[in-house]
Amino acid sequence: MRSESPEDTPAESLKTSRAGRNLPASIAVGVGLLVMVVLSLALVKEAFIAVVAVALLIGLYELTRAFSTAGIRLPVVPVAVGGVAMLVGSYWGGMETAAIAMALTVIGTMVWRLTEGADGFVRDVGAGIFSLSYLFLMGTFVLLMLKEDDGPWRIVAFIIATIASDIGGYIAGVLFGKHPMAPTISPKKSWEGFAGSLLFGIGTGIATVVYALDGDWWVGIILGVAGVVFATLGDLSESLIKRDLGIKDMGDLLPGHGGLMDRLDSLIAVAPIAWLILYKLVDVT
Repeated sequence: MRSESPEDTPAESLKTSRAGRNLPASIAVGVGLLVMVVLSLALVKEAFIAVVAVALLIGLYELTRAFSTAGIRLPVVPVAVGGVAMLVGSYWGGMETAAIAMALTVIGTMVWRLTEGADGFVRDVGAGIFSLSYLFLMGTFVLLMLKEDDGPWRIVAFIIATIASDIGGYIAGVLFGKHPMAPTISPKKSWEGFAGSLLFGIGTGIATVVYALDGDWWVGIILGVAGVVFATLGDLSESLIKRDLGIKDMGDLLPGHGGLMDRLDSLIAVAPIAWLILYKLVDVT
C-alpha cells in the first residue's frame, strides 16, 4: 500500500505524487504489466512461470545493486539458479521439490562464497539466503496457485486484491490522509489510506472470489483484508530495507514506480497468505 498525505491540492497530488512520481507514466506502466500478466495466463498458463521467473530475477539484480551500496556482495549466481529451480520445482513437483531445491541452494551459496575468504562471509551468505527467501520462496506460492485447475483465476484474484489495496490506499491517502501510520518508517502512509485500502481490497476480493472462482462472498472478505494487511507489511518492510541501505528506490526500471522491487514488495508478501486462503477455502472447480 502506498498511501499519500497531500501537500498540494488533490488534483495536483493525483497528477504527481509528493514523492515526485509521474502519475500518468505510473498508470501506463502498471497497465502494461497487468496486460502482460493477463496475456500469459490466457494463452498458455505455463508461460506465466517465465513471467514470474524473469520478474524475480530482475528483483534479485536490484537487490544485489542495493546491497552493494553497503558493501554487501550477494552471491548472485547460486541464488539465481537455485531460485529458478525452486519456482519450476514448485509447479511441477510441489512444495517438497521446492524445499529440496532451496536446501541445495543454501549449501551452494555457502560453497560459492568460500572462494572469497572469511571477510564478510556471514554477511554475504546471509544476504544471499535472505534474497532467496524474500523473492523465490515467496514466488513458489504464486506457482502453487497457478498449478490448480482454476489457477489462472486464482492468480487474477491474488493480483487484483493486492493492486486494489495499493490503489485504494493511494487515492484515500492523497484525498484524506492526515494521520501517519508509521512516520519513522514511511511518513507518507496514513491511516486514512489504510482505510481506503481495506475498502478497495474487500470489494475486489468479494468480486473476484464470487465471480471468478465461484467461492463464498465471505472468503472474498478474508482475502481482501489479508491482502491489505500483508501488502502493507510488505511495503513497510521494503521501506525499512531502503532506509537501512540509504536509498530511495530499488532501481529506475519502471517510470513512475522506481525499481521493479518497488512493485513486487506487496505482491510477494501477499502470495503465501493468498495461496493458503484460496487453497483452504475455495474448492477447485
